[in-house]
Amino acid sequence: MTWAQRWRWWRERRRIHPPNDAHRAGELAEQRLARLCRAAGKANGWRVFESLRIPDPEQGGKREIDLVILGGDVLLVVEQKHWSGRFSITPENTLLQHRNNGTEHDHGGVAQRIERKARMLASMIPDVDLAVEVVLAFTHPSLTWPDDVDRLGPTVVDERGMIQRLEGERPGPINDRALAVLESLGTWDEVIMNGGLSKKGDVLDMGLGEDVNRWLARSPAPVEITVHHRRGILSIMSATPTKAKLERGGEGMDLTLPSTATVRMHVVGQPSPETVMWSQINDVHLSGHRHG
Repeated sequence: MTWAQRWRWWRERRRIHPPNDAHRAGELAEQRLARLCRAAGKANGWRVFESLRIPDPEQGGKREIDLVILGGDVLLVVEQKHWSGRFSITPENTLLQHRNNGTEHDHGGVAQRIERKARMLASMIPDVDLAVEVVLAFTHPSLTWPDDVDRLGPTVVDERGMIQRLEGERPGPINDRALAVLESLGTWDEVIMNGGLSKKGDVLDMGLGEDVNRWLARSPAPVEITVHHRRGILSIMSATPTKAKLERGGEGMDLTLPSTATVRMHVVGQPSPETVMWSQINDVHLSGHRHG
């Protein structure tokens, strides 16, 4: 390796990719709502599933549902929004957010989109008599709602309303056939860059060789990958400044990563796959159904 290549590699390891503050706040709010729902619904037998991917036979690809909550024969399909300010409903039944900084954002047919996802999910559970309910959960404490919010169609709740629903309703014995379908669905993989930026989507190729591919193929269980980079100036002299640890259950692998190692992934919302350098990655979380 030439000194120019060592220099570029060192610069890549030191590059910081900060998170998008608005997206990060939304992700943290989703995680909080999921935790609260699990705690609130546990005693009454509700099961909570986060970020489920479902196939879209009409438009192709996959669609994500923020939360799916199953209790007895009741299926709650939840879209979580962490908006601040206030929102209004247009004559076309779309949502217009009026932010505190004076700007506006047209979120389009949020209600229609989640209703469509709910229909697609229900179609994956045939011959089961489920009561499917679409829920819009607005979790920011300072959001102001319009008086005519009920005309949207879905049930509209705040964070406390969602918790009270799960704490106060006993739906009965879980529907095993519906549960089996939900447990078979996957979530997104996540690549966390140095600095905290998160990329969610499908990891298509780890770029770590056939031994790693065979290890991954042995089990569909989730995999956690922690990357350790040497970033001090003297690390420019090292031929092995980047190492990774793969963990799944009680087993794992330790790897030394070359400067050319990359991950190929299809990030949510992007038209085509992209390549990410391992030298710029901090952690990787592979879902248990990454090829589903």
